[in-house]
This record gives sequence, structure tokens and C-alpha cells, in this order.
Amino acid sequence: MNLDRDESIRTLQRLVQFDSRTETPGESEVVEYVAERMSAHGLGTRLVDAGEGRLNAVGVWKGHGRGPRLMFNGHLDTNHVGEGWTVDPWEGRAADGHIYGIGVSNMKAGCAAYLRAVEELAAEGFQPAGDVVLTHVVGELQNGIGTLALLQDGWSADFFINCEPTDLAAMTMHAGSINFRVVLRGRTRHLSKREEAVDVIPAAMALVPMLNGLVFSGAEDPDHRAVNRCHIGLVRAGIGESLDESRPPQIADVAHLTGSARFAPGQTVAGVLEDIRREAAAVQDLIPGLHVEVLWLDEIQKRPYFPPFEARTDSLLVRTLNQEWADLRGASQPTGLLFPSSFFGSDAAHLAATGMPGVVCGPGGQFNTMPDERVAVDDYLDAIQLYKRVIVRLCG
Repeated sequence: MNLDRDESIRTLQRLVQFDSRTETPGESEVVEYVAERMSAHGLGTRLVDAGEGRLNAVGVWKGHGRGPRLMFNGHLDTNHVGEGWTVDPWEGRAADGHIYGIGVSNMKAGCAAYLRAVEELAAEGFQPAGDVVLTHVVGELQNGIGTLALLQDGWSADFFINCEPTDLAAMTMHAGSINFRVVLRGRTRHLSKREEAVDVIPAAMALVPMLNGLVFSGAEDPDHRAVNRCHIGLVRAGIGESLDESRPPQIADVAHLTGSARFAPGQTVAGVLEDIRREAAAVQDLIPGLHVEVLWLDEIQKRPYFPPFEARTDSLLVRTLNQEWADLRGASQPTGLLFPSSFFGSDAAHLAATGMPGVVCGPGGQFNTMPDERVAVDDYLDAIQLYKRVIVRLCG
């Protein structure tokens, strides 16, 4: 298949040049740009309300017959820029065989790849039998509120490809994800009366490694157990519920351990929280006067969470993807569990929860979500070719 390399690179660079950090106006600006571009290439295009004035874009390349309907899904919101960058995060610089920029791996390269795949096929005169649906969403970094809005609006397909970065491997399982907080409450005293205090800091120090080593109950097999992980990412302690830090001579009586849990299909949020509570209770039992509470933050904040995702490795879509990868690269496509990607949440979980069969497969991954984030040009171009081949084989 032909490929306009220069136009494909320019497309990705243009997407990077939008500052579309989560919950900023740039999210909708880049979505509107993509919508205009899909419309200009003959796709039926709609802007879909994602809430709070934010927009998703959907483009439908209408099929001429009764072939399967294939959805591509990706998000255009990005993380915020951390320390350590040596290039402009929004330049879209092409150098050393890579394209650099915030969000280029997670996941503007995937979004650009399926946009270019449809543009290229249309320019070549191909017409699918089944519809090809391109979805570009916001708010994925808020646990998928953009894709959930699309599903609530009624969008669906016979198959989906979520283009999160997997270095173009086919990921058929990833963990579910929740955020939680463990609140420890003790008793404060001045250090001169330390013996009368219940110090939450040693209690927190004991509990953190217990939680970080936790494997949740109910895993069905070793593969499911492999996507279990619990991690405390934030520790704060101080005086009172405000965690006041102005009195170092005072014994801390409240501590917050905030973390995230990853769990497999077949395991439940309730089971995960119960396992965390069991570990917290063990520390509480060792320290008289200590009280421990475990909170599910996603529920308190009224935000969605990513459930686990699992797909059949022998589905028509996965077999088609495997075959087209083999024809493109002359090797077997890595398929199944992929680490570290299988610890990530994704919108694939929301799509699969509706009954749609799907897979996660996108360019990028090696340099994902880090200073000087980048994607290899060759992998990005191969993603375009791979998506073109799958559209022709599956929808044609």
C-alpha cells in the first residue's frame, strides 16, 4: 500500500502543536481541528458533548454494503508537562528518527495514525463495505469520561481498536484501576510526652510496604494474578484533619496514604477494598489507640473508574490484526499480556463493557509519559499501514 510519509508526519506534528492538556481549552480546540479535517475528507462528522463544555469528535466513513462496522478509539487530551524536558513539548520536533512532544505517544500518534489510514484509503479510491468509525475523545486521563459520553450517546460498532501505545503489539488484557486513600488517626502530644501519643508516622511506615506487596484475592489464574498491583503514591501526615505542618515538635495524629490498585478480570472493586482493609486492620491491631479507615476515592469524587479489560486472542479482529502484522513486518505479533502496558487503564475497558469485541494496539510506548516523550517515526508509519490493512481485510 502507498503511504504519503511527509503528510503523515505533518499531521502528527500538527496534533502535538495543540496544547490539549486535560481540562484545558486546548482539548476541544484539537478536537474541532480533527472534526474539520474528517469532514473535509468526506466523513460524516459530529461533535459530541463530553460535559462541562468539552467536545468529542466522531467521523463515520460510510460503508457501501453490509460489512462489519469497525471503531477506532483514542484520546487527544494529554498529561501536564513535568520537569526534565530538553525540547519544546509543543513543537512537534522531528529528529533522530523520532517525533517529540507531550502526548505524542500517549496517544496522539495513535489518533493521527487511524485518521491518516482513512484519508489514505479514501484517496486511493477504496470504499469499505462496513462503516469505519473514528472517535477522538477528551477526558481519558479522568478515567475515560469522553468515551463514556460517546457510549451514552449511543455510538457502537461490531469491533473496536483502541490505539493506546503498545509498540504495535496486540494487548488483550489489562488491569482495572481504582484510587483509594487510607486514613490513619492517632493521638497527638508534644514530643516531651511522646510516650502518651499514638504516632501515625511509624504506623504509616509499617503499612506502606504491606500494601505495596499486596496481591488481591480471587485471581483466576497466573495471568490474572500478574496484573495485580497496589501502590502508595502519596504520603502526608500532620496535626488534625487539615494535616497541619507548622509544629514539628508535635506528634502527628493524622496521616493520609493515597494510592492506586490494579486488579484483573474476575476480581471486584469490593474485593480489592476488602483486601486493603484487611492489611490496614492488621496494623491497627498492633497499635493500641490507632484507628484506620479505607476510602474509595473515585466513588467519593463521583468519577468513573477503569474496569479490567480482556479480549479473546482467537477473535476475528485479533486474528486479522495478527495476520496483517505478520504480512507487514514478517514476524509474529506479540499478543496477550504486555508489560508495563497491562498495568495501565484504558477506554478499551469501557468499550468492551458494552459487549463490543476489541483489542488495544497503537504506536509508541517505549518513551511514553516521560520527559522528551517521543515516538519512532517508523513505528508510527507502520501503524498507519497496519490500520489500513485491517480496514481493507475486515471492512472491505
